Amino acid sequence: MRIGVPREIKTNEYRVALRPAGAEILAKDGHEVRVERGAGDGSGYADGAYEDAGARIVDGPDEVFAESDMILKVKEPLPPEVARIREDQIVFTYFHFAASRELTEGMIGSKAIAIAYETVEETDGTLPLLVPMSEVAGRMSVQEGAKYLEKLMGGRGILLGGVPGTPPAEVVILGGGVVGINAAKMAAGLGARVTILDVSLPRLRYLDDVMPANVDLLFSDPVTIREMISRADLLIGAVLLPGAKAPNLVSREDLKRMKEGAVIVDVAVDQGGCIETCRPTTHEDPVFVVEGVVHYCVANMPGAVPRTSTIALTSATLPYARRIASSGWVDACRESPALALGLNVVRGEVTYPGVAEAFGLPRRNVAEILS
Repeated sequence: MRIGVPREIKTNEYRVALRPAGAEILAKDGHEVRVERGAGDGSGYADGAYEDAGARIVDGPDEVFAESDMILKVKEPLPPEVARIREDQIVFTYFHFAASRELTEGMIGSKAIAIAYETVEETDGTLPLLVPMSEVAGRMSVQEGAKYLEKLMGGRGILLGGVPGTPPAEVVILGGGVVGINAAKMAAGLGARVTILDVSLPRLRYLDDVMPANVDLLFSDPVTIREMISRADLLIGAVLLPGAKAPNLVSREDLKRMKEGAVIVDVAVDQGGCIETCRPTTHEDPVFVVEGVVHYCVANMPGAVPRTSTIALTSATLPYARRIASSGWVDACRESPALALGLNVVRGEVTYPGVAEAFGLPRRNVAEILS
């Protein structure tokens, strides 16, 4: 199979979808790998390293897209990239379709095969291609939140862990999944007072066993959320509904309960956000203020630490990419139920329930397509 790796064009996105080590493995499998010139620069991988691994460096995206059977990316295709995608071409990347009708309609129109990292799901319910970036984003949420709590950054002027004789910051985390648990580890390790809210009692019981003493666990409901955000110095949105739009758990009216200069970091923003007032921002212009509350809503947070993120992501995606390349997408999805759940749009038809529900679109059953 001919595999193409374009340079990411989303603002401040420095990750790359394939490392030279992955290119070498795919080349040894018998596949042709084309990498756009400079694609790995942001993550510290020079063109020469790809050439040494057996890949061919091409000068621009037109050649990558035109000559490849499968495109490996990190972030969702932007309009210039959607325009280059061909019918029956496989695109394997993060899509987050439920957050964008334009992207959904664009991929429907392309009649390509859209396999989304974020909905590949193993039988135990884990999301193996989302977990690495959720780990990074969860840890970064505390790092960025602590920074914007500084007075010069617009925050309340609070040190997250405090010092002897002063109270630590109150950190409230909505969601006890991968993002939430990693955020809690970081915040608790810095000495903050942490509260995690989740709707799953089994999850809360598990977290009770593994979290340190300065982490409280509460069942999530509207009354409890409103009570806890009034105490929060840092509020982290960490809610995930795989492949679907994130639910709004905090309204604009609720913000009036929060402290002046408190900080919100909504990690769920790439799925529409779980805070009503959040909108996607960039690393260049990451924050805005609503009702006196600082909002940090960067949609590609892991892109700020591309070396770490690229290694973590590509270690997880490469085995699935190899399977697709070796067997073709149909047989690969027949053999792997997890990969089949990654199918979101196939030849002009929506196949993932959360995407169809988000926009009221008809859905084709994946089993019918694979039969």
